[in-house]
Amino acid sequence: MIALTLAEIAEIVGGQSYDIPDPDTRITGPVVIDSRAVQPGSLFAAFAGERVDGHDYAERAIAAGAAAVLATRPVGVAAIVVPDVTAALGALARTVVERLGTTTVALTGSAGKTSTKDLIAQLLERKGPTVYPAGNLNNEIGLPLTALRAGKDTRHLVLEMGARYIGDIRYLTSLVPPRIGLVLNVGTAHIGEFGGREQIAEAKGELVESLPADGVAVLNADDPLVRAMQSRTKARVVLFGESAEAAVRAENVRLTELGQPAFTLHTPTGCSDVTMRLYGEHHVSNALAAAAVAHEVGMPVDEIARALSEAGTLSRWRMEVTERPDGVTVVNDAYNANPESMRAALRALAAMGKGRRTWAVLGQMAELGDEALAEHDAVGRLAVRLNVSKLIAVGGREAAWLQLGAYNEGSWGEESVHVSDARAAVDLLRSELRPGDVVLVKASRSVGLERVAEALLEGEGAVR
Repeated sequence: MIALTLAEIAEIVGGQSYDIPDPDTRITGPVVIDSRAVQPGSLFAAFAGERVDGHDYAERAIAAGAAAVLATRPVGVAAIVVPDVTAALGALARTVVERLGTTTVALTGSAGKTSTKDLIAQLLERKGPTVYPAGNLNNEIGLPLTALRAGKDTRHLVLEMGARYIGDIRYLTSLVPPRIGLVLNVGTAHIGEFGGREQIAEAKGELVESLPADGVAVLNADDPLVRAMQSRTKARVVLFGESAEAAVRAENVRLTELGQPAFTLHTPTGCSDVTMRLYGEHHVSNALAAAAVAHEVGMPVDEIARALSEAGTLSRWRMEVTERPDGVTVVNDAYNANPESMRAALRALAAMGKGRRTWAVLGQMAELGDEALAEHDAVGRLAVRLNVSKLIAVGGREAAWLQLGAYNEGSWGEESVHVSDARAAVDLLRSELRPGDVVLVKASRSVGLERVAEALLEGEGAVR
């Protein structure tokens, strides 16, 4: 963050200073919400959560080197007190970004946001210092925290925007208005909250509505609901996809023997071949989206193709592929799941496992509302259609629906099984895995299936 005095911050956020010896003290470290992450010169934002109240850690934060605390009440140490810490963070982020004048790129979509954000970051870093979210900090707290990491040398700011309700993205764009807005897709993630894909499209389209006339809307030509957003923006529109009408498109798409996508990248300024290090054909669309953004900031096509071919995974538990010494390959994609990402992961497993036994260890997809039964049933059926050798459905009712879908599609005998928890899944895998097998682990974050992948990679280590 650019250095600001405590007096300047208090004015920006409309706060009142308490116990501050010198209002000219500058914030020179990061803004953090965890006292354990405090560095000298930090601003510690205290949130009152369901289990932990950050105000109780104010003294610890100051002792660790924080210059002050942003709080909703006096805490006995240097503090700027505001009615709402979330709103104050947003106001501070908006002011900082306005003063910096960086190129801000924002993206949203039902699936692939974090993977695409990671690709964009790796491309844009070749053009200059780039700030982007760690993990998926994409809400009203995470987005300002990311923006506040930008400094005087920051050339690009990449922001991921998530939504659970209509108006969420509109609010986020009001905090940090983007110049380039990217919409990946409209799927069924959070459909339980929204009520339908049309409502999800309405929410995602708030991003392109926020763009200025001299901005750029990057839209997926292969998704009709996204493509229709062209009418909702005054910005210039760039289409990406496999459609012949896309300005940035892929041709000759194929998978290598390892299941890594390869294609010819076409842009308005030329074409070049790409062979990715990531796994699964679904990354082609993510790569095209990233390429479209990179092209807009002036990267030549050969450099874009080279960067895409060299890019890796920056975020944990997203198609992390690890081969054990005995030849078993573990694919940890357990950070989160929705129907679109689940189908993509299963297709990637099928591609990676040609000629090998494949295992799909799957759990609940959350927040699907009335669509939960049908979507879990469909994923179970898809596993059978893709000839996945064995499905292990882990958890309660939703997992049972996964297994039932597989059974109804023709997965009889021991080809699919329903187990109660991660420990039972690990016990089953340890008893039956053979060298050369490929194991995919995927579920919504709340299920905690990453413990299965971690246990398999720890050998005899217990599930934590």
